[in-house]
Amino acid sequence: MENVLLIALSRQTALRREMDVIANNVANVNTNGFKRRISESREFQMPVASADSFRRGQDRRVSFVVDKGTPLDLTGGTLEPTNNPMDVAISGEGFFVVQTPQGERYTRNGALMLNANGDLVNSDGFALQGEQGNFQFTQGDGPISIAGDGTIATNNGTRGRLRIVRFANPQGLENAGANLFTTRQQAEPVQQARVQAGFVERSNVKPVLEISRMIEVNRAYQSVASLMSRSDEVRRTAIQRLGESI
Repeated sequence: MENVLLIALSRQTALRREMDVIANNVANVNTNGFKRRISESREFQMPVASADSFRRGQDRRVSFVVDKGTPLDLTGGTLEPTNNPMDVAISGEGFFVVQTPQGERYTRNGALMLNANGDLVNSDGFALQGEQGNFQFTQGDGPISIAGDGTIATNNGTRGRLRIVRFANPQGLENAGANLFTTRQQAEPVQQARVQAGFVERSNVKPVLEISRMIEVNRAYQSVASLMSRSDEVRRTAIQRLGESI
């Protein structure tokens, strides 16, 4: 009887984790460049209990549900025009590099602006990195333009090119808050990177699909809770009847 409760609890734990992942996806549906995560689970067979340890037909391996992980969905989001020539979206693979107090971080958020010091930063306030470091501008530089290869120019000439990188194992990227990623992997430059100025990449979250999955997870959780309640009732009834027979 305890196995039923433990197996059900393992399933509820996995469902709760999936609900957290879905809720985070939905919360970031309007976050520029956000990449949704997918919750995956797998079967884990308890190696201790097996049919070989009991009379034939009396027992089987006990299977639990465990988290397999939350891989990134790296499909591109919709490129939305903004009429802001400093906004930029990556076409294809790659990530922008930004400088944070904790070091370099990576993002697909290309909503750019100039801060009070003339630094080129994204909407979260982190300095965008070029191949030669930060970009800084003055009023005398005039309008800023970004070419398809990421080259940034002003009236005073070319100021450098955006640093766009990739990773051998993008699934190894870890969320670092503020729509940023971090990793111990070595960043590799994207060869022939292409960007589109005047656009931002929207989140790749599809709200209808996420809400539908949220409903499915909620129903599954309630079903497991009902199973646990019935199992507990059977156990109480058995104990009560056993007590009455003594």
